[in-house]
Amino acid sequence: MRKFLAMSKTGETPEFDFSKAKASLDFDFDKTSYTRIGRVKRVVGLTVEAVGIVAPIGAQCVIDPNSHGRSIQAEVVGFDGGLLFLMPFENIEGVSPGSRVSILSKKSIGGFSWDLQGRVIDGLGQPIDGKGGLQYTQPVNLESDQVPALERQNITEALHTGVKAIDACFTFGKGQRMGLIAGSGVGKSVLLAMLTKNTQADIVVIALIGERSREVKEFVTETLGEDGLLRAVIVAESVSSSPVKRIKGAKLAHTIAEKYRAQGKNVLLLVDSLTRVAHAQREIGLAIGEPPTAKGYPPSVFALLPTLIERVGMGNSSEGSISAFYTVLAENDDRSDPIVDISRATLDGQIMLSRKLADAAHYPAIDLEGSISRVAEKIVAPSQTRQARFIRRLWSLYNQNEDLIQIGAYESGSNTVLDTAIALKPKIDQFLIQQNNEVFSYEDTLGLLEQLESESQ
Repeated sequence: MRKFLAMSKTGETPEFDFSKAKASLDFDFDKTSYTRIGRVKRVVGLTVEAVGIVAPIGAQCVIDPNSHGRSIQAEVVGFDGGLLFLMPFENIEGVSPGSRVSILSKKSIGGFSWDLQGRVIDGLGQPIDGKGGLQYTQPVNLESDQVPALERQNITEALHTGVKAIDACFTFGKGQRMGLIAGSGVGKSVLLAMLTKNTQADIVVIALIGERSREVKEFVTETLGEDGLLRAVIVAESVSSSPVKRIKGAKLAHTIAEKYRAQGKNVLLLVDSLTRVAHAQREIGLAIGEPPTAKGYPPSVFALLPTLIERVGMGNSSEGSISAFYTVLAENDDRSDPIVDISRATLDGQIMLSRKLADAAHYPAIDLEGSISRVAEKIVAPSQTRQARFIRRLWSLYNQNEDLIQIGAYESGSNTVLDTAIALKPKIDQFLIQQNNEVFSYEDTLGLLEQLESESQ
């Protein structure tokens, strides 16, 4: 591997230089199949159309404006005969008809370093936290092969999150993929921060995709804090980024997690949000002419999301695991949203967050009725399964009859189980509510769960 490091302006720390990678990396081009140089024909909406160049989908290119401006990176997102569709990573001011287009890489690549822990990077792997450059070891292909299904290890062990409601009722396993489904403003980010700080995973990889720049800063500095950041790698691409960079950010986060899994590490991957990834792919698909289907989402969206999710999970016998929480935005609190539907179908369970609970200052606002873990019963003792089912039954029964109870229409003694639910409701709420700075061990959680069961008798 040839050198691909360029000295930073300070001359102290090497940084990955994508503009020079074309000359320094050997991509073994098939000269009969790929033409390296072309010209811009026209710009239509979000896409740049180029002729005279042949490259595969996912290839990274460089557009050199005729006005001696900066080089602009772009990715191949489609083609039509001899016409190549490019999606730029940044604004294309200065690009004109005839601007030169050259191939940087025939694959979608990003920068990777083993020194990423505690750092915040963008979708290309470049640091954006002001802490200096990174010593990059190699460029990585962002399109990774999935672990074959029959080579994956089974999920047999719990990964404790430190969140009582999850550990008790929806026990999370090493290698599980779980959705956090909610509308806006119900505490997803706070719950993600709790998972980051409390988890027993070896390392946490966080992808902040399509968030507002202000929210990215607040999450890193305030919600997560220095303690949470020390054990995390954060990949951030704000809503103002090019859609193709947002997609690359999501893929880079998965690639980083895979690198650590290959080392035998147990990784916790947090993606906020899967819906914003879908929005980015929708922008790309519609820009190149895909037909809109459900809620305007083109078919490529429903192909991309399962592909990303399936990269997560248990590795083979020599590898570790990637456990993941994907936040899914139920727009307008619509749980029938197409992205919610495909997430529920693909993931190994979901945690539903309730606006009603959030409005009542019940945090984390986990709705026991709509939530499920598809592996919990395989990794916990039968006694815990019994206790969790009992708590969920009492919770559900109370909610079904809440209106009657509140207006005094329910007559005590009519239903003994409901009587128990009414009596234990304050204690169940106390058990489920948790401050964001509180941490409960798995043993403490099980002790409290057993105590609740004993008080019902």
